[in-house]
Amino acid sequence: MSGSATELATLGGGCFWCLDAVYRDLRGVARVVSGYAGGHTENPSYEEVCGKRTGHAEVVQVTFDPAEIGYADLLRVFFTIHDPTTKDRQGADVGPQYRSIILTHSPEQARVAAEVMAEVTAAGIWGAPLVTEVEPLERFWSGEAEHQDYFARAPWSGYCRVVIAPKVAKFRKTYADRLKRPAA
Repeated sequence: MSGSATELATLGGGCFWCLDAVYRDLRGVARVVSGYAGGHTENPSYEEVCGKRTGHAEVVQVTFDPAEIGYADLLRVFFTIHDPTTKDRQGADVGPQYRSIILTHSPEQARVAAEVMAEVTAAGIWGAPLVTEVEPLERFWSGEAEHQDYFARAPWSGYCRVVIAPKVAKFRKTYADRLKRPAA
């Protein structure tokens, strides 16, 4: 990190394990925490969020150095690593906790999110309209320890091999010049 002040981005695009694995590899990212946001239950557990009654989405909170990577670039990565056109779903993961959501930390982030979404729409990257929600972050709840850096800790698990590994591989290929270290 260049020593400048860091900022936060809070993003949900399906299972938080997938976003966590990608953002940890991105140059300019200092920290990634998997957790929950966008709902109404205080201090929710993973089981409660999976029960679909808390209103929370699985999200990652990314601490980044804006001198190394801008918020708009974090969002451009976000729109390439999940399908922002499917409501409450990413592949086989179905439910409101898997929705596409950007939880902003300032009016400036909300403005940038709208600009990047317009850019993605204009580029025709996806064949359907974006359903990504954009709303101010009210509260972020850190997820349980077993959900942090899951891909690195359990690469042998079926979910990691079948779902996360292909997303990470696509990300590393697309953003090879933005990785913290050369892809293996």
